[in-house]
Amino acid sequence: MFQKTKNNIMTVCFAVVFSLFAPIAFAEPAIPSLGSGANEVIVFADYFCPPCKRIDTKAESLLKELLATGSVKITFVDVPFHRLTPMYVKYYLYAANANGEANNIFRVRKILFEAAQEKRIQTEDELVAYLNSQKIALKPLNEKSFHPLLSAVIKEGKVDQTPTCIIRYGLAGEKKYIGDIEIWDGLMQMKTMLKSGKK
Repeated sequence: MFQKTKNNIMTVCFAVVFSLFAPIAFAEPAIPSLGSGANEVIVFADYFCPPCKRIDTKAESLLKELLATGSVKITFVDVPFHRLTPMYVKYYLYAANANGEANNIFRVRKILFEAAQEKRIQTEDELVAYLNSQKIALKPLNEKSFHPLLSAVIKEGKVDQTPTCIIRYGLAGEKKYIGDIEIWDGLMQMKTMLKSGKK
């Protein structure tokens, strides 16, 4: 589990790394999300966090089931606890910009986790080469514009460790789950709730 060591670590990570890339003009940015509906699942993770990789892999089919109900919106928020995470976030956003379909998003995340934890890729050139070898389409955008959006969501959720998941049940409030075991249980509870027809 990754934890925050300083109050401003996320802001510093995003500001320093994202400032290296020249902005490209485009329409108002929005954090990539899957699905729609009154219920929302927000998953906070870091590609270098082993429990994050574990729950991302385990929960993929379950998250797809939730999407299939048509009443759940899923958003992945990458938290830059590791010094290289902002670089990975950049290419997640590029990949999502090229193809925002659910199957592609899940595949891209799997490949980025593999790049970070199995391939141990440390440089941008190596990461781009690996994504190209996996035939991941990339479409550049002004990733710097996403810095305040991601920081705001992380701050609002009071996320200081990963993995964390916030599940919002329409107007019925929200629950926060920390760690892969808790998150799995929370997602299963949501599945049960939706299956029973409760709001």
